[in-house]
Amino acid sequence: MIIIMGVSGCGKTTVGKLLSEKTKLPFYDADDFHTDHNIQKMKNHQALSDDDRTPWLEALSNHIAAWENQGGAILACSALKEKYRDILSSKNTKINWVYLDGSFELIKSRLEKRHGHYMKATLLESQFATLEIPNYGCHTSVEKPLEEIVSDIITKFNLNE
Repeated sequence: MIIIMGVSGCGKTTVGKLLSEKTKLPFYDADDFHTDHNIQKMKNHQALSDDDRTPWLEALSNHIAAWENQGGAILACSALKEKYRDILSSKNTKINWVYLDGSFELIKSRLEKRHGHYMKATLLESQFATLEIPNYGCHTSVEKPLEEIVSDIITKFNLNE
């Protein structure tokens, strides 16, 4: 199981989809599992609270356990705090974490160019304020070319292409 984490706009979905193609593991985006309530809050430029996130994270943990039983998967999920990562890994401790690292300025510029997503650039400051960078897993810069990021992940976790 691989979870690609970081703030909104860092490239989790893009990296996850290419990694999925290369490894033949199914890809899932945690954003697709948010409740309507959470999506509406974010559309209204309101940051989610821990109370908003907890049921979503617990549901994702159940999915992670099921996906692992089916041979693994790749999940793009912000997983900004250590306690969120603890919930996600509560039913499966065999998670390979990937942290996509980028500056506030770079990621803000990406979000401002993104259309059709409920997460707006105005919430990016709250994401960076919430972010607890893990001291484990694969850390890679989002300034690298996409192919290099995916290659780094494959090498770090010894994944078969």
